[in-house]
This record gives sequence, structure tokens and C-alpha cells, in this order.
Amino acid sequence: MKQNVSYKDSKTILNKGTGFLSGYSHSLNPYTGCSFGCSYCYVRQMPVSLFHHEEWGDWIDIKKNAASLLAKELHKAKTKGKVTIFMSSSTDPYQPIEYREKITRSLLEVMVEDSPDFLLVQTRSPLVCRDIDLLQRLHNHVRVSMTIETDLETIRKQFTPQAPPIQARLQAVEKLVAAGIPTQVAIAPVLPSSECFPYKLQHIVNRICIDDYFMGDGHAGKRTEKIGIKEKYNELGLEEWYTPQAYQKVYTRFLEVFPKNQIYISQSGFEP
Repeated sequence: MKQNVSYKDSKTILNKGTGFLSGYSHSLNPYTGCSFGCSYCYVRQMPVSLFHHEEWGDWIDIKKNAASLLAKELHKAKTKGKVTIFMSSSTDPYQPIEYREKITRSLLEVMVEDSPDFLLVQTRSPLVCRDIDLLQRLHNHVRVSMTIETDLETIRKQFTPQAPPIQARLQAVEKLVAAGIPTQVAIAPVLPSSECFPYKLQHIVNRICIDDYFMGDGHAGKRTEKIGIKEKYNELGLEEWYTPQAYQKVYTRFLEVFPKNQIYISQSGFEP
């Protein structure tokens, strides 16, 4: 699938953490748009997407001045207090174009030299392993949160066909943990999964975050509902998985395998 790629000079790169991310001082997005184009992504309903007049997943804006902006804004922010950064809130910092453009890597290079108090890297891409050398230099000031919404490839292909395979993400988590990078698996949003899911993660990670549309989209699920994702569940005969209670099924399964203090629910799992 071909994307419409543009290079833009951004006016700012650090944005104030608000709403679901109010625990962070700032959010940071290396790109605008995301080629993974996940069917349930509520960013489709945000102004940044609606004003673009193209299908979500078909376009990407590259913030070519991101690193120089961050160097200035991070230094200034640190003079005002504690700086905690969520990367990224409305794109994946390791979507495929990052292989070539290395915008995310350039931002990490800035933060290695001038470290924030905490950085959370949210991704679903094994490409994050490319930057293990930089992530290690951030020590305990960083956590990688790898999205693995389900353990079933058939489900992934229905909801996120452009996203990396589940097995590749599991292997990435293993590499990150082996390299000493603080890492969690984010089952976010909860998609239909098997009873074996907890066992597949049991020996590779010790921190799990479980979230769903109703807690995690910032509008009690209403933003997600507008994109018609409920109809997709109905078409697949998976209605029981599209309820505010569905995450509890997954939570109960994980409690059988993981200690309770290693399982976080929604916002608490993404906090600094």
C-alpha cells in the first residue's frame, strides 16, 4: 500500500500532557499520521486526521525538524520542572517509514544527551529493537510499551492487517528485556484472545497493561464507536468482546498466571 508522504517543519514538538495523558508533562509525536492504519484507532476521529481529507493510514507527515526542536524545547521545559514524555500519543514512532527517515532515533539521540525524567515509548513495531543502544543509555528513565492486543493472528489480520505479526512483537519484547530495557506489554485495546495468551507472555515480561475502548479512548468509548468498530465485531460474531466488561475476562485469565502487582488497568499502566 502506497502512502502519501510529506515533509513538514513543525512549530512545536512537545505538547502538554492532557486527558488520558495528564500524568505526563508532555506528549511527543515524531510523525503525523500512521501507516499501520489500525481499524479501531480513535485518532481517525481527531482533528489532525479529519482535516487531512485522506483515509487514515494513507498519509504520513514527517516532522523533519523534530530533533532540533526537541533539543530547544526539552532544555527549556527542564528549567520549569520535571519532564515526563509519552511517545507517541497519535502515531507509532516505529511505523515502517522510520526505517528510512530515523526521526524517532534522532529524538532518542537528543534525549540521551539531555535526558527527561521519564520517557514512555509506545509502539507495536519490532523496529524499536534497532534503538536498543540508545534506550540502554536512558537507563531507568525509559520504559518501552509494546502493544500486543491479542495472541491470535487471525484476529490481528481482521483488525490490524498492516501491523507487525504477533510473533515478531513477542520476539522483540524478549530482546528488549534481555537487553535490560524496562518493558511492558500493553493489551490495548483488548481484542479477542485465547486462554493461552497469559502463558505466552509469562516467561518474557513482568509488567502487563490491560486497556479497552471504553476506558482508553478518552471519551468512554464514544470516539471509537463513531468509526463503526462495533459493526466489525458484529460481522465477525464477536459481540461479547465489545462490551465494557470484556477486559475483565482477560484480566481474570492473567491473574491466574501473573501476580496482581504486575498487572495494570488502563491509565495506571501508562503512567510514568
